[in-house]
Amino acid sequence: MKFISIVVPVFNEQDNINVFYQQVVANLSALPYKFEVIFVDDGSKDATPLIINRLSLEDERVKGIILARNFGHQIALTCGLDYASGDAVITMDGDLQHPPEMLPQLIEKWEQGYEVVQTIRLTTEGVSWFKRLTSNVFYKLMNIMSQVQITEGGSDFRLLDKKVVESFRLFKERARFIRGMISAIGYNQVYVEFVAPKRFAGLSKFSLKKMLHFGLDGITAYSKFPLRFAFYVGILLGIASFGLTVHVLYIKLLTTDAVPGWATIAASILSLGGIQLIGLGIVGEYVGRIFEEVKQRPLYWVKAKYGRNL
Repeated sequence: MKFISIVVPVFNEQDNINVFYQQVVANLSALPYKFEVIFVDDGSKDATPLIINRLSLEDERVKGIILARNFGHQIALTCGLDYASGDAVITMDGDLQHPPEMLPQLIEKWEQGYEVVQTIRLTTEGVSWFKRLTSNVFYKLMNIMSQVQITEGGSDFRLLDKKVVESFRLFKERARFIRGMISAIGYNQVYVEFVAPKRFAGLSKFSLKKMLHFGLDGITAYSKFPLRFAFYVGILLGIASFGLTVHVLYIKLLTTDAVPGWATIAASILSLGGIQLIGLGIVGEYVGRIFEEVKQRPLYWVKAKYGRNL
């Protein structure tokens, strides 16, 4: 009998876990598969770890991995994939915005021969216009700047065949953008659309700051365009500066129209200095990521494990 692993990263989700667990079990129990539900607690400060422990004691199909601190959603997903042992692995959030009733549909696509079943979020009920706008802009920028094409509306709700998971484990970078990694990994992929409901309880942990960091990880992981853009801007400004220098020399040496040009000089210094700082900032962002990679620290470390065979 085939075995399905459900990987669920959670952070302060004490009000959602029980309902999520019940719905997952209800949708999988009717199918001819064995399954496990692996909760990865990403440093929660509420009762989330206690609830995971209780569920693991009541149901041997439930397992819990408690990380030592908050490492971020992408690292928590990676941890769950490292521990998953199923013939297929489904990753999803525990706030019920990834509908458990879609699990049979994903598994059906897998049975048809697809090795990556990626869900595409058409919209999210109740989401603000600002978040929709920034999401659309991000995906358009990513696809313009990167050689890896990422489907707009992609989410971390997906099914991966076991051999895809084994390939994913070979990726060792620290700054993780899993949607890009899965798009680049290849294999036979198919897309399933859905409308994400509102969170069952609580507030989203994906703040504007985290959203910006997530977007920056995606851009710097799969694109050198910012570096090239800074280089091209430097060339254009260099040409403009040369032309301005020729003009200044002409006025000074061949005419009597030379006047104090403090305004022009000040404007030139400020504009060129600003562009240089932007370029240095872009280079610094990439150098900082190189610094993090060469330290070769572990991606995460585990404080506790609940359940059997972990």
